[in-house]
Amino acid sequence: MHGMIVAPQPEAVEAGAMTFRRGGNAIDAAIACAFVQGVVDPMMSGIGGFGSMQVYMPKRGVHFMLEFYCRAPLNIKPDIWVESLTGESRDGFAFLLENHENEIGYLAIGTPGSLKGYAHALSNYGTMDLKDIMAPAIAQADEGFVVRPHVHWYWNQDQKKAGQVNLIDKLRYTEYGKSVYFHPDGSLKGLGERVHNPDLATTLKRVAEHGPDIFYRGELAEEFVADMQAHGGLMTMEDLARMEVNTVEPLWGEYRGRRISTSQPPASGAAMLEFLHIMENFDLRGVEHNSPEHIRILVEAMKRMTKDKDTLIGDPLYDEVPVELMVSKERAASLADEIKRGERSSVSRFSVSEKEHRETTTVVTADEEGNIVALTHTIASPSGVITKGHGFMWNGCMSRFDPRPGHAKSIAPGKRRASSQAPTIIFEGDKPVFVASAPGGGYIAPALAQCVMNVFDYDMSVLEAISAPRVMAISNSIDVSNRIPRYVTDELTADGYDIKRSYQSFAFAGVHAIKIGESDWQGAADPQRDGMALKA
Repeated sequence: MHGMIVAPQPEAVEAGAMTFRRGGNAIDAAIACAFVQGVVDPMMSGIGGFGSMQVYMPKRGVHFMLEFYCRAPLNIKPDIWVESLTGESRDGFAFLLENHENEIGYLAIGTPGSLKGYAHALSNYGTMDLKDIMAPAIAQADEGFVVRPHVHWYWNQDQKKAGQVNLIDKLRYTEYGKSVYFHPDGSLKGLGERVHNPDLATTLKRVAEHGPDIFYRGELAEEFVADMQAHGGLMTMEDLARMEVNTVEPLWGEYRGRRISTSQPPASGAAMLEFLHIMENFDLRGVEHNSPEHIRILVEAMKRMTKDKDTLIGDPLYDEVPVELMVSKERAASLADEIKRGERSSVSRFSVSEKEHRETTTVVTADEEGNIVALTHTIASPSGVITKGHGFMWNGCMSRFDPRPGHAKSIAPGKRRASSQAPTIIFEGDKPVFVASAPGGGYIAPALAQCVMNVFDYDMSVLEAISAPRVMAISNSIDVSNRIPRYVTDELTADGYDIKRSYQSFAFAGVHAIKIGESDWQGAADPQRDGMALKA
């Protein structure tokens, strides 16, 4: 076996597996997969987006987080939307405006980092060149892709009742979007129908031929900026030229004697570690999984994590982020004592509105040399903007900034927006045994933590751990999968908790993971999406 790869899109997984078969390593496979994801799941990721990846290469002594997060335009005003703010999504992930201009259109766009991140990882740690790695994505763009169940579900979400713009309206925001994603009669393409995007194929070919500089400093950059200027966008040549990737040490924590490496702020690894550190103070093996008592402990720990995540995590290049406080075992024990005493926490937000965020995707790979990559990337809430002639949709990351000055997530020129990403590796001693990543906005950190507990406290296989029904408490309500029995939630309701039952059997983020054993590896893709695990 050369390696294993797991992701939500079968076409992208196959591209990664074939990269292994052609002699590539885990980095090569992950980046080949990522480029294809931008073709076949174009509102989840792409070269107009951003993300982060954890890279572990023991034979080279390499272990780091590569950050290529979206940045606010350098000429944006910090108070640009303070008078237009109307609310906040219930998961604390998006801020809502009267005119929606932070979520659809040219003002929603931040400076993207995905292409620069992919190219940096490949040139420094891969074994294949960019043109070769991009070939599967280019071939897929030339061929087109078939609308899969999760893509169809996502495109058809009704977000108006949550005060947000529907995804279908973003797909038809530009004339090119209408021509690609809709029939001539104006109806959206449906399940099993093929989407052809020739302009995207052309753009990818130009990048493969000339390298990422054409996107950030060259002809493509000039074409992008001309489009921005013509439509009131704020991104400039200076924004693109100054986009940089950051390489930082992983953030470390521990759960039941196992070391955990995950993402630094502005991402949410600290929040995930805080949650696990609180839960470590409870003997979960003595508590029935998803029983009322188990859920009560989970949600009270989750609420305490969420309050810290909402108020403390920002861009450490701009704000002081108290990471040591968040991951402190002593503080976690104190918070656990509150839960044991029956004290209940409350999550306060500004004018809360319903919404579950899922505009993200992920890749997890491991190879026979011991290399591991956990990548999470996104275009955030898509802006709907497709620059004429280029085929990809730009990110809408500006809706994730808090329009109110003076907060950790507030807008500032060049600032990286706070992220829920948390690509994670777990070690027993010096040996990696579990790697996981997930899309899902504010649900990412608690979903990953629940899967970790399912594996290491409840002895579940990776597929069982990922498939087990999850609960969420990142607001003052408890959201539960529809597979949580009603006799369980009835008891919680009687105890005073506000229960919101999802209509979905598999809900709340989409965890993808590999468990690395001595003689066998287990990989699993979350059933709520369309993905798979492949050995190659």
